[in-house]
Amino acid sequence: MPGRIVDVHHHVTPPARLADMLARKVGEKPTLEWTLDKSLAMMDRGGIETTMISIPNVYQGDRAVIRALVRSCNEFAAKIVADHPGRFGLFACLPLPDVDGALAEIEHVFAHLKADGVGIMTSYENRWLGDPAFAPVLDELNRRKAVAFVHPLAADCCRGIQAPTVSDATIEYGTDTTRAIASIVFGGAAKRCPDIKFIFSHAGGTLTSVIERFVLLPRMRPSLQGAIVESPEAMVRRFHYDIAQASHGVTLGALLRMVGAAQVLFGTDFPYRTAVEHSEALKSFGLGAADLAAIERNNSVRLVPRLSS
Repeated sequence: MPGRIVDVHHHVTPPARLADMLARKVGEKPTLEWTLDKSLAMMDRGGIETTMISIPNVYQGDRAVIRALVRSCNEFAAKIVADHPGRFGLFACLPLPDVDGALAEIEHVFAHLKADGVGIMTSYENRWLGDPAFAPVLDELNRRKAVAFVHPLAADCCRGIQAPTVSDATIEYGTDTTRAIASIVFGGAAKRCPDIKFIFSHAGGTLTSVIERFVLLPRMRPSLQGAIVESPEAMVRRFHYDIAQASHGVTLGALLRMVGAAQVLFGTDFPYRTAVEHSEALKSFGLGAADLAAIERNNSVRLVPRLSS
């Protein structure tokens, strides 16, 4: 039976995306074999009431093809939300790096699909989210005070550099998340777009390991002072971070020390990981009841108020 947890990091595989991956001979087994029944069963076993759907990395090929694929994926996800009231929400995907296509899709998903936010990647074609090329998209999300769920990938520069021994997800995903955060903070987007509610996956990647360097950078490069409104440490505390693939005590301890429990959200990274794994790890960490409730549910409800009903 459903519990009360909100999972902000949960992937589905729409038929159009599955067909695309099969045609290109890409994709991993959990993604290729995803079904809605598997999602619901995992949610019920793990005490999840509501899952926020996201569909990462739909971004190869002709731009017209990508626009159509993204639209199909979002329509499929919106139907899941409509067919299962209270069980799902939607972080709609965008056809970036196609900025014009992304702006059109933002209008569609918020006006017609009633999306709860958008799901975007850390980088596109070796440009990270704070790059000026993406400023129109971030400006529009800021105007809408939107939730932006940011999921990593291996950037073009670094894909497969340690294969087959070490997967991209093991190291590059965390590194690319931190690159995206750095581009947003030091590129001026965080200052310009204070109303975007950013959620960064996997505890912010390697951010806790380099936060001291973030703090020192503006002192070493005074030209960056105009891009920031407060210390980099204070700026990253305004963002939100999920614990998907990051519920290990060392990672969780560093994240909570850096930003506090009020900025941390529950996530599973299903179909790769489960709610039971993350819930057990979170409970074993020894949080107080208020902080545990905040991470499992209350912080997400603050970001997406309709979840309170």
